[in-house]
Amino acid sequence: MTRRLQADASGIAEAAAILLAGGLVAFPTETVYGLGALATDSAAIARVFAAKGRPAHNPLILHVANKALAARFARFDARAERLAAAFWPGPLTLVLPLIRDAGIAPAATAGLDTVAVRVPRHPTALRLLEAVDGPVAAPSANRSGQVSPTTAAHVLADLDGLIDLVLDAGSVEVGIESTVLDLGRPDTGRILRPGGLTRDAIEAVIGRLDVSSGASSEPLRSPGLLARHYAPKTPLRLDAVSVAKDEALLAFGPQPLEGAGWMLNLSPKGDLAEAAHNLYAMLRALDTEGARRIAVMKLPEGGLGEALADRLKRAATA
Repeated sequence: MTRRLQADASGIAEAAAILLAGGLVAFPTETVYGLGALATDSAAIARVFAAKGRPAHNPLILHVANKALAARFARFDARAERLAAAFWPGPLTLVLPLIRDAGIAPAATAGLDTVAVRVPRHPTALRLLEAVDGPVAAPSANRSGQVSPTTAAHVLADLDGLIDLVLDAGSVEVGIESTVLDLGRPDTGRILRPGGLTRDAIEAVIGRLDVSSGASSEPLRSPGLLARHYAPKTPLRLDAVSVAKDEALLAFGPQPLEGAGWMLNLSPKGDLAEAAHNLYAMLRALDTEGARRIAVMKLPEGGLGEALADRLKRAATA
């Protein structure tokens, strides 16, 4: 069985020792719980892919305690410098050119010439990363393609016995993954995965972003780009305007649809930040009810709505 420790000083110290010895530790970030492994340890990275059942062509995000550590293995241009100053620590991942001789395990970047990196905002994550004093690869701590974990209990439901330790700091703050911004090519900035930082906030710092989706034939440059992802076992039906008794309803706003056999409301007051915080926990809860399908009410498109729409679209893909 996987051990579960409180995220106090002794728990963090033990977690750091396990990571430095090549072990796997799940820990909270402000977005979701991540499954950490030392990014310079090829054997540990291989264990991450095995525990998650993750495809080898899907790169990982490297987490560090500060920008100076990131600069040891990633090349920052002026745009990346401004964004790091504005939003780190926080839910922004930058895809940057990789410094080839920096010692990062090739599997962590899926053999690409770029690397995804961020500085998380959660105090437990920061203290753990400071203790490790190096990059920790940390995809979401769940089986690949399934609903991401926002509590330690979610981690154990998916990975108990497959990893060494879970640091428990309660429920996370944001509830959906970081925004991934590709700056790997000069003069082009493109959001690969919308997330906890909005497009408007990024554009306010570096100007308009490329809105193209990129070539479908190019290798995955970021996590979260598989067609089916974040998915419960129960099928999803999006933009529902009615609901049946044998369906569960994932509602939004003060006027939920009537008639569902089961219902949870992402935000009765219609707040997208609250909806993001609740999304994965509510999908997990409705997935246990035995409904034929989960009907999802339409959410607003602006701000965090872009990230929520991305998650729900991928979760509903057959």
